[in-house]
Amino acid sequence: MRSLTTRPNGRGRSADREYLDDQRPTELIAELAAMPSDDPARPRLREETINAWVPMARRLARRYDGRGEPLEDLVQAATVSLISAVDRFDASMGVDFTGYAIPTILGGLKRHFRDRAWAIRVPRRLQEMRMAITDARNVLTRTLNRTPTVAEVAAHLGATDEEVIEGLEGARAYRCTSLSTPVGSDGTMELGDSLGGEEDEYALTELHLSLVPAMAALTERERQIVTMRFFGNQTQSVIADQIGVSQMHVSRLLAGALVKLRKELGPDAC
Repeated sequence: MRSLTTRPNGRGRSADREYLDDQRPTELIAELAAMPSDDPARPRLREETINAWVPMARRLARRYDGRGEPLEDLVQAATVSLISAVDRFDASMGVDFTGYAIPTILGGLKRHFRDRAWAIRVPRRLQEMRMAITDARNVLTRTLNRTPTVAEVAAHLGATDEEVIEGLEGARAYRCTSLSTPVGSDGTMELGDSLGGEEDEYALTELHLSLVPAMAALTERERQIVTMRFFGNQTQSVIADQIGVSQMHVSRLLAGALVKLRKELGPDAC
């Protein structure tokens, strides 16, 4: 957002000097709150007011720096919430602007982390539980001078132990580990190397187990031919020579045996 170098009344004044004046932001928000909504000077005054309060939004955003989100994204989220606070501020409620704007901006930053910073999407209730657990741990650590137990966190939040454990498990989705991360004692293996792939042998094993009872439906000669052809990889002519029949007869026996096996195994095995 650009900084203005003139005031709404047209008198020149540098934006830098306005930011150095601690009273100027307060004066601007008060002036904006008192100005009618249809005043033609309002849009310019609104922009100047927002610019004057942006340093506060930046300071609040920096509180969350180093938690995995780029600072510029945090500043943007804080500025959007600041604009909302400026537009919705009602001086007649008896609350000064900082008392209204700071919770609004902090709420916007927390929503940013809740909605944007999770590596894997988890239910919102778990995201909120994770944040509540973090706050409860901070409070209890200061009070107890030690790390609180799950039961103590649950009692502080008015939740069950299971809900706290579920929130802690859900928090693991907040960060994801690169598949290029070295693993093992010597670091020569990457995490991606440990992931399994599609294993065709499992399907073959299941088929072999199903084939045993199916083979019982064949005659002894049919079983012999099927075994020699598909397990021994012998040609029909070789099989014919070994069992003393013609190749044509072997072909008919084999075709009949396959029809029986398909019937026993079902259509999924074909």
